[in-house]
Amino acid sequence: MTSSLPLPPPELSLGEQLRILIDQLPEEGVSLGVLLDVFGDEGLLLLTAMMVLVFLVPVSIPGVSTVFGAAILMVGVSRLTGRPLWLPRKLRERVLPGARVRAALASGLKWVQRFERISRPHRLRKLAEQRAWLVVGNLAFITAALLLMAPLSFLPFSNTIPGVALLLYSIGFIQRDGGAVLAGHLAQLTSIVYFGAVLAGGGAALKNLIS
Repeated sequence: MTSSLPLPPPELSLGEQLRILIDQLPEEGVSLGVLLDVFGDEGLLLLTAMMVLVFLVPVSIPGVSTVFGAAILMVGVSRLTGRPLWLPRKLRERVLPGARVRAALASGLKWVQRFERISRPHRLRKLAEQRAWLVVGNLAFITAALLLMAPLSFLPFSNTIPGVALLLYSIGFIQRDGGAVLAGHLAQLTSIVYFGAVLAGGGAALKNLIS
């Protein structure tokens, strides 16, 4: 079992990095820790993008948003603090069969190819690469995850709008596409306005009821 893998050039898109890694995967297997070290936070962003696909429908799924939202929140905190996502040692050292990892990456590559069709790498790059804007983006990412976790599944679009924001943030950060990040900010602003209107309307209704 290999203890390391060559790191693909960071200037390549995630799809190109995936293609290189698939070709380099050893048949005897690779540990989860090695894969995370190779992909860094971009691999977690791909995972985030795949998780939020569940919520891109008007009807919320009770319970799922809390679990997935918590996982996405951990990814956001990891990005904001600049620290790798913590995993137990046994989990990091667990050997994954090479054939299965290759199949999983090939499946993920299909999603990446779809993402790449709507994204343009290095467009408005300051929004996706400049430190100050990254802090803003990561805070917005965390806020969107918190909204996704909110126990408001009875409200239409309560998971969908934050999910769209998180998907756009993930694509933008992966592709260094400031245009996608900007679209994520607009979706997140829509989320805040929507939730604010719901809370204001609920407060007004409660006030009238009490009166």
